[in-house]
Amino acid sequence: MKILIKNALAVVEPSDTKDLFQVKNNSILIDGNIITKIGYNLEDEADEVIDATGKIVYPGLVNTHHHLMQAFARNIPKAQKLELFDWLYIVFDVLSKVDPDFLYHTMLVSGGELMRYGCTTLFDHQYSYPNGQSLELIDAQFDGAKELGIRYICGRGGITRGVNNGGSAPECIVETTEQFISNTQKIIEKYKDDNKFAMKGVAVAPCSPFTVTEDAMVESAKLARTYGVRLHTHLCETLDEERFCQEYYGMRPLAWAKKTGVIGSDTWYAHGIHFNDEELDLLAETKTGIAHCPISNMKLSSGICRVPEMLERGITVGLAVDGSASNDGSNMLEELRVSYLLHRLNSSAKAPTGQELLYIATMGGAKLLGIDSYTGSLESGKAADLFMVDVTKDADNVGAYDDPAAMLATVGYKKPVDLTMVNGRITVRDGHLVGFDERLMAQKADAYYKEMLKRA
Repeated sequence: MKILIKNALAVVEPSDTKDLFQVKNNSILIDGNIITKIGYNLEDEADEVIDATGKIVYPGLVNTHHHLMQAFARNIPKAQKLELFDWLYIVFDVLSKVDPDFLYHTMLVSGGELMRYGCTTLFDHQYSYPNGQSLELIDAQFDGAKELGIRYICGRGGITRGVNNGGSAPECIVETTEQFISNTQKIIEKYKDDNKFAMKGVAVAPCSPFTVTEDAMVESAKLARTYGVRLHTHLCETLDEERFCQEYYGMRPLAWAKKTGVIGSDTWYAHGIHFNDEELDLLAETKTGIAHCPISNMKLSSGICRVPEMLERGITVGLAVDGSASNDGSNMLEELRVSYLLHRLNSSAKAPTGQELLYIATMGGAKLLGIDSYTGSLESGKAADLFMVDVTKDADNVGAYDDPAAMLATVGYKKPVDLTMVNGRITVRDGHLVGFDERLMAQKADAYYKEMLKRA
């Protein structure tokens, strides 16, 4: 099926100049799942013509770190003023009730929200496997992702250190290292997909320095490199984590990650806040990336990621919403603007520009996930992963789109997008999920949530 997007007010494409993007009044021709042409006044017989008059077309946003399951742990009153370690004790009480229906509903709820705000690729760090569950939980997530039409990469997380061993997680979700590695291997063998334009994938993702044992980290690195998949973990998120690592491992978090082998060009960390200069140099030297989660870091009072210094060193940075509870939402457009404002406050003229943040949220994220050869930018030969916003249908953006590539970060776009397309499939039209009764979806999720809370 051929789709022609024509008459766009602007198409935000990559640039070979010092600017990261070029903006043109172009049209886009899509054949199947692939962008075949971008140009002015394209004439081609298409099965569907989308009139993009008044609309700006952007590359799809790439979310590089999430915990979808936390949608059912949002806004808990007694957790609202806590920092990470104390907050986790509250949230784990809900996450210990995870089952396949739990993960299916939270995929639809949070994955759907992501797409309604322009996200086309989702990486989820799923680390809760109560009472021996594993593959059936991941199957439920992939089933939901397929229904939504979002590109989904699963981070098979794991917790091998519980409350009985100095950690914060309840023992019912703790695995042995052998169980974690064996279960992760099965998921890799089922869902790893090396095909170009793959809609699914897997990364090995031990949870964090304070929820896994050292042998689990070592074996994770070995497993990922045996199968040629990527590595991910939380690192340098809080000062409490730093103190934990000094007490249990006798070194700072990054030194410990390096010792275990969880570092390198196939690895990215969530948060990465409390690095010193020497550690930033090591990240650059090893080509290790960072998923920046500004809203979560603000909510939990964790700190501010040193993004300007990372960009100066050439470190690859992606954007992420983090947990649906540590963020209380799944909106990458909101994340873009908050990131811009946070760094302007903290770094003034050294803060990343709006264009730099759009790059971080698209190509930066695609590079972290190892999929930049086929997504992350609007180019011929890449997947048709994009979204459109109408800046002329109301007065919200009057005078604001002289620099469309920066606008999403500097001014923001505060409504659901007008269209999202993933791999050539239209998944959002006029701000709503295609093929879903959103009210019914919400009612079913809410009914499950209320019943789940009653369980011991």
